[in-house]
Amino acid sequence: MRALALTLAFFALSLGASFSPDPALAQGSLFDKAKDLLKSGDGETAGGLSSTSLSSAEIGDGLREALKVGTERVVGLLGQTDGFNADPDIHIPLPDSLQKVQKALQTVGMSDLADDLELRLNRAAEEATPQAKQIFWDAISEMSVEDAEGILNGPEDAATRYFQDKMTPPLSDAMRPVVDNSLAEVGAIAAYDNMMGEYRALPLVPDAKADLTDYALEQALDGLFTYVAREEAAIRSDPAKRTTEILQKVFGE
Repeated sequence: MRALALTLAFFALSLGASFSPDPALAQGSLFDKAKDLLKSGDGETAGGLSSTSLSSAEIGDGLREALKVGTERVVGLLGQTDGFNADPDIHIPLPDSLQKVQKALQTVGMSDLADDLELRLNRAAEEATPQAKQIFWDAISEMSVEDAEGILNGPEDAATRYFQDKMTPPLSDAMRPVVDNSLAEVGAIAAYDNMMGEYRALPLVPDAKADLTDYALEQALDGLFTYVAREEAAIRSDPAKRTTEILQKVFGE
């Protein structure tokens, strides 16, 4: 139980929360304090914990827990209605190959067909995103102490790069059938066929087509990693608001 408390205490430090009244401990990046704990052996205290009371393994556990919370938040945020569609940073537009279709339909007052397909592409990404949670967590669980130290001592996007390198293939494999099914379930395939039927009925239009599954999957992964990078930035700076409840459960009255 003591080890769990210490691990969660470090989790708070790594996320940027301070439960010490000393204002000096609240300044700067507490992510950096995690790096100091890995290097320190002089028994100085940080946030009320002796640096010698936390092993490298426990510090690694703290980082893993912080990343689990962050990635769970990402999946929960994006894997809901309008998680992609209403977010201008990750909203999925029609693929480039269908932009000319969209413009051609606009000229004859049928732009709603293209708009409908665009909406359904975003809905498919939202439906598929929850599948990513366990894959993220599996990768985090497999993270070694050396991996954790590399992330702590690496560039500002070290964790995001770690996830991209390790997880892009398994994420693609796991999410592809979900995206494929979701495209059908949310009506994107039917919307595509309807749109293309109307487009091809127009005179003198060039041929156009798109692989909706490949495109929606690529865009969904891009959106996920965009938000993972934001969560990593929060972990490295000031996300105290996301650790308060956990601290209260462990240390509160």
